[in-house]
Amino acid sequence: MADQFSSSVAFGLNLSKRIYYEKGSVPTPAPAMSRSLEDYLPAAPMCYAVITDAETVENPDIRSYQPYVLGRCEPPALIPLQLHGVAMEVECCLDTAFVTVEGTWRVHCVTASSKCDCQVAIPMGEQGSLLGLEVVDAEKSYHTELISLKDEKDKDKVAKSKDGYFLKSQIYTIKIPQLRGGSIFSIKIRWSQKILFHNGQFSLSVPFSFPSYVTPVGKRISKKEKIILEVNSGAATEVLCNTISHPLKGLVRQAGKLSLSYEAEVPAWSSTDFDFSYTVSSTDIFGGVLLQSPYLRDFDDREMFCLYIYPGNDQDRKVFRKDVVFVVDISASMKGSPLENIKNALLSSISQLNSQDTFNIIAFNGEVNLWSSSMELATEEAILKATKWVDTNFIANGGTNIFLPLTKAMKLFQKSMDSIPLIFLITDGAVDDEREICNFVKSCVTSGQSIRAPRICTFGIGLHCNHYFLQMLAQIGRGHYDAAHNLDSIDFRMQRLFITASSVIASDITMETIEDLDSQLFPSHIPDLSLGSLLIISGRYSGNFPESVKVAGTLADMSKFVVDLKVKREKDTQLTNVLSKRHIDFVTADAWLLGSEELEEKVIELSTQNNVTSEYTCMVLVEKDEGKKASQPEPFLIQKVYSRFSLQSLDLKGQKLFLGGMGLGFGDMKATAANIPPAIKEAKPSEGLLQKAASTCCGRLANNCCGMCLLQTCAFVNDQCTIVCTQICAALACFELIKCCIELCDCDCFE
Repeated sequence: MADQFSSSVAFGLNLSKRIYYEKGSVPTPAPAMSRSLEDYLPAAPMCYAVITDAETVENPDIRSYQPYVLGRCEPPALIPLQLHGVAMEVECCLDTAFVTVEGTWRVHCVTASSKCDCQVAIPMGEQGSLLGLEVVDAEKSYHTELISLKDEKDKDKVAKSKDGYFLKSQIYTIKIPQLRGGSIFSIKIRWSQKILFHNGQFSLSVPFSFPSYVTPVGKRISKKEKIILEVNSGAATEVLCNTISHPLKGLVRQAGKLSLSYEAEVPAWSSTDFDFSYTVSSTDIFGGVLLQSPYLRDFDDREMFCLYIYPGNDQDRKVFRKDVVFVVDISASMKGSPLENIKNALLSSISQLNSQDTFNIIAFNGEVNLWSSSMELATEEAILKATKWVDTNFIANGGTNIFLPLTKAMKLFQKSMDSIPLIFLITDGAVDDEREICNFVKSCVTSGQSIRAPRICTFGIGLHCNHYFLQMLAQIGRGHYDAAHNLDSIDFRMQRLFITASSVIASDITMETIEDLDSQLFPSHIPDLSLGSLLIISGRYSGNFPESVKVAGTLADMSKFVVDLKVKREKDTQLTNVLSKRHIDFVTADAWLLGSEELEEKVIELSTQNNVTSEYTCMVLVEKDEGKKASQPEPFLIQKVYSRFSLQSLDLKGQKLFLGGMGLGFGDMKATAANIPPAIKEAKPSEGLLQKAASTCCGRLANNCCGMCLLQTCAFVNDQCTIVCTQICAALACFELIKCCIELCDCDCFE
């Protein structure tokens, strides 16, 4: 879909050359057509006019009287709209950033007498999650809401949704219906994303690079750009700014907080992403506990808490010795780039091991193949042998069996307390015994043995694997989880996961005073403290929270450490915003493991209350009710047909546009069994009408498309054909043949 989108933008830019501007105004030239299609993908929040009829492309203020361009654009051309003002606010709290971008756009490329759909593209940063969108126009306004997906009809609408989808893993698009040519409208977008942390430094990158061709034409047009940045580390130590991409100036500098801003009239919009890195000043392990009462309409009346621990900035701090087993899926579905990327990441990770570390490799499909019968020291000779073994044995074939290789990996570790046993599970598939695997690992972790239980890190590839199974497995195993929804990111993300999990500085962490409270912890099993991430434990509690929390654990030199964390009431940041996404993921994994409808309902309440999408809710775009006329009765069937075939779109007042593709799902065992390559988080290119009709009931029965699909295809020829088709439909309706097609054909012609 990304290639089709880029081609449509390139076509739209070429089509926009027919727009005439006033004398002395020269538009910024479009990029050369020889550029890569990747260059046309949005690198900042963008808005495009969806052009289906080239004749409507015109300056809404000044007619050019150019020759008419007949015919329709299929697929539609996308003309980037002109940006008249942009403001971005970034709020950082702990390891999460909340980004709000508000832009003013003008439909500069469509005649004032015409309307067109507009497509909003929202590129988000690391682990981005869309929280909401608002559109305000002179004639109408829209906003997003979350609704429950308990109704099977709604699930079907989400599956068929074409109004919202992912172009790529972190670029989401939403269609805004029918905006008038020449109109100026504002769009407010809000999303959350992860702040990366490693060796004491936080790094944030927000897509904010606008192409030159969105700069409005005309010397008198004001172009105001504004950026506000607020940082709340939660700690009582100073926040130090390391690098920043834009000329922000300091407003507030307090202990644990930082506020910067920038506002200016600019000749051109920002052409670089907003990059920012900072550190929280301390070389020692430190942290704190934040408390907050639930707000008035919260369905859960228990108090909230968030405990956080920073590993400190001491890069020379000793890390635990590692015993690592890589458990790699080499089933037939991994053939090609997935397996090649995994091989590269695996060999790079092995080369980073110290000589006193040990490792082993297990390749699995329907069977299990071990590199060595025991753990091997990570010497140069052993790494060379492992490299040759990987090149020889990593051949994609067979099915997927996760239980057997995982049990073999658990048995490889020796009884040692001075090292961290790590299991890295990499897979792209779902299996039918996932709950049994979780229960098996849970029994090993809670068996009460004197040795340290293996830490399990999981890495999912694509959408066919059950990501909630992998999250639950990592949670039980006190490890880490990550996923690659884009095949090109496998190598980078897998290496990053290994660095995080292999830089443990404190293990076997306990919180003595919290354990006595009536509380619910997320995650339920406390992971180790690593140089690659903050340790955050959060949840709800009832009762009196202590004034301090004693955290204890074991350091890499086998000495014990104890830290007293001070407790304070948080007033500046709403904890529900920071914690809701992680709580929803944890509860969803629990709901899947236990098959609990009660927990599913809890996820729905958490999701709708905090405007965070989940597997059991869906985001919809609705028109705001601002005292307009009462909704009219549903039009008759003939009116629907005429509206469908006419060049004017249906009136969408009161309707909900379902935005799909936001959930990960719970895996696809059929696709795994069939060894279908990993599905990525990207919409498929739209099919032609006849292609869609060929798979319908009518198509299968008549070896052709159904009457309605054929008529809809013919309607793209010209207006005269539209009139003829409408008359034919009226005649068919008299014999109730349209109703027959509606019941037999599932090609969504009437939706």
